[in-house]
Amino acid sequence: MAGRRACGYAVVMNDIDRRTFLAAGATAAVPLVLGTSPAAAAREARGWRPRPFAAGPVVISSGNGLPAVIKAMEELKRGADPVDAVVAGVTLVEDDPNDMSVGYGGLPNEDGVVQLDASVMHGPTHKAGAVAAIENIRNPAQVALRVMRRTDHVLIVGAGALAFAKAHGFREENLLTEQAREAWLKWKENLNRDDDWLNDEQHLERDARAEIAEQLGIPWHYGTIHCAAVNADRNLGACTTTSGLSYKIPGRVGDSPIVGAGMFVDNEVGAAGATGRGEAVIQSCGAFQTVQHMAAGLEPQEACLKTLKWIADHTKRRSLLTSAGRPNFNVTMYALRKDGAWGSASMLPGGTFTIHDGTEARRLRSTPLFE
Repeated sequence: MAGRRACGYAVVMNDIDRRTFLAAGATAAVPLVLGTSPAAAAREARGWRPRPFAAGPVVISSGNGLPAVIKAMEELKRGADPVDAVVAGVTLVEDDPNDMSVGYGGLPNEDGVVQLDASVMHGPTHKAGAVAAIENIRNPAQVALRVMRRTDHVLIVGAGALAFAKAHGFREENLLTEQAREAWLKWKENLNRDDDWLNDEQHLERDARAEIAEQLGIPWHYGTIHCAAVNADRNLGACTTTSGLSYKIPGRVGDSPIVGAGMFVDNEVGAAGATGRGEAVIQSCGAFQTVQHMAAGLEPQEACLKTLKWIADHTKRRSLLTSAGRPNFNVTMYALRKDGAWGSASMLPGGTFTIHDGTEARRLRSTPLFE
């Protein structure tokens, strides 16, 4: 593998060989690497050996996650659990009123109400927690962490999520900043065929909404920050948090709070997450699928690309396709393997991600499926 798409590999397979590695992964299916399970021992007996885990902790995040990976790495080096580290990282972005994709300052739904979603997952215990359509609480990732740790549930939504947050001391506040309110009002003034309500004749390419918003000077995006980490003990944690699709139908929930869609962790294999069109990620079980591709032997970047190819192949609605038959929307996948290898890919050009390998934090371009 040396010499192939070097960007993104903290650990690279040597030529002893990729064929053996793929065959072993395909035979055992799950889980993948670096454990003491019988399946892992059998794979090693077939000749595959991981390289030493020399990189130490690794943190990956979406393109807006540079402060998140820096903070998460600081927490990991202080001995924090990976799930606590990533939640601490994304909290910085949730608190930033200038990032209109998450938390405080996130763009509202079509009624002008900010509704937030988040999920977390802890590798060693395989526990998860999530909240969806929660209002008036700026840090849904922290609430999701409480759901994981303090309840036997995984997902709490709406008024129940708000009541749960308040019971745990979270303070209610108005999350609609003046900047976001002005954007919403301008959207309402220009509302037409580019909203989320479809009719029989409507075949507008969905990402044309972004072009319309740009022409009007209105912010528009899918939102979201994903962050995953592996510590020096090779334990994983991940989190995805979002304000969701801009000007969405009230109550709409995307992939971010759905375990297996916008975020998934298997401590025997790795972690994955997604940003972009949430409906496509939900319908593909995107994060789960990506982790399974790594379990079968694919490198993280290859696993991301294979999931995106599956999404593209299963996109059938004409309103979601270009004249060339390709998806007109973007999805970016992020993957972090248990041994510290990492990668990212996007459906279309322009996707980015951030990585901290223990020495420096940097933003890189995701490899596009379609040029």
